Amino acid sequence: MKIFCLLLAAFCSPVFSGEWKATVVKDLKALVTSCIVIPCSFTHPKENLPSSRLRGIWHRSSDKQAFVYNEDKTRILENFRGRTQLLGELGQNNCTLEITDIKNHDNGPFCFRIELARTENDLSTVDKFSFIEDCAELTMLSEPPTPSLVHLETGTEGHPYTVTCSVTHTCPSHVPKLTWSRSTPEKIVESHRQLHPGHWEIQSILTFIPEEKDDHSEITCTAVFNGQKTSSATMKLYIKRTENYKHIIIPTVVGIGITVISGVVCIFMVKKYKRRIAELQSQDGSMWNRISRLSRRFRSGGPGPSHSAQRRSIWSRFSRRPRGDMVDFGHTPNNVNSQSCTDQKISKPRFPSPKSQPKSCNYKEDLDDGDDYMNTADLNVYGNI
Repeated sequence: MKIFCLLLAAFCSPVFSGEWKATVVKDLKALVTSCIVIPCSFTHPKENLPSSRLRGIWHRSSDKQAFVYNEDKTRILENFRGRTQLLGELGQNNCTLEITDIKNHDNGPFCFRIELARTENDLSTVDKFSFIEDCAELTMLSEPPTPSLVHLETGTEGHPYTVTCSVTHTCPSHVPKLTWSRSTPEKIVESHRQLHPGHWEIQSILTFIPEEKDDHSEITCTAVFNGQKTSSATMKLYIKRTENYKHIIIPTVVGIGITVISGVVCIFMVKKYKRRIAELQSQDGSMWNRISRLSRRFRSGGPGPSHSAQRRSIWSRFSRRPRGDMVDFGHTPNNVNSQSCTDQKISKPRFPSPKSQPKSCNYKEDLDDGDDYMNTADLNVYGNI
């Protein structure tokens, strides 16, 4: 009995349990000027039917004759002509509808109806079913959705950095295009997935190696939808520098180099000036010796006293002068050996210049003083003794 009941249930279940049923996404958001895809599927109690025996129709829920889509293009409402098509195969129980160039009045609701022809050659209708309880209603959007950006708060210089831009849409047949504001060629990977029936998401993953110049720069992701409506999202990029000591090493090396070069230059200049001073001193000594030798040769042709002896001779003459007398070393009061000085009177001169009297008087007196050599440059001194 148990086996008989199971066989009876298996035989009767397709007959009694089979029914016409449609699954339609009822609430969708449609972007004006863009497109929308309304997912739809259906079941029926019949055996597998070829698409040639099935006819799919979309109409307004308020009027079954107000066709939004029909195989007979002439029967479609005028404002929907050329904007609707079936994306699915009816033989695979797919009744998905696409509407392009969305208008503000395309809000629906829209319902699906299936019709079964007698045979492939006889298209007369045998059965038909309208799914008026499962209709799609649209919500019109005047502005597109804004992309979302997912990224790390801070990137590191020289290390890969990734930014993910994603945006949702309701038209997989015309996927939005995502673009980036970075002009340099970067690695970009795109992916497309269905979030849930009637809603899809497109992602663009940007990967690049940030540099120091990218710090505080902006990255913008722009979504271009079908119908040329756009939306964008912008982020600010913060880059952390990699740790290095170039900013310390370079100034230190430069400072040390400048110090060494300056030291070498200073040492060279000091040595140069010391050598120059020594050369000048040696030149002064040789010049004095040459003058002394020429003076001795001019007077007697013999060797003259040294420079220290000349100074001692001059001091001895100073010491023999009586104190309190004004002595003019440019004049000599003694008139023994000079006729030109006999008429000169010895008086207290008023600080006469050594150039005011003839040098021949002083020169003659000093020759008679017994000294063999006299430096005339040392005698041009006057004052009180």
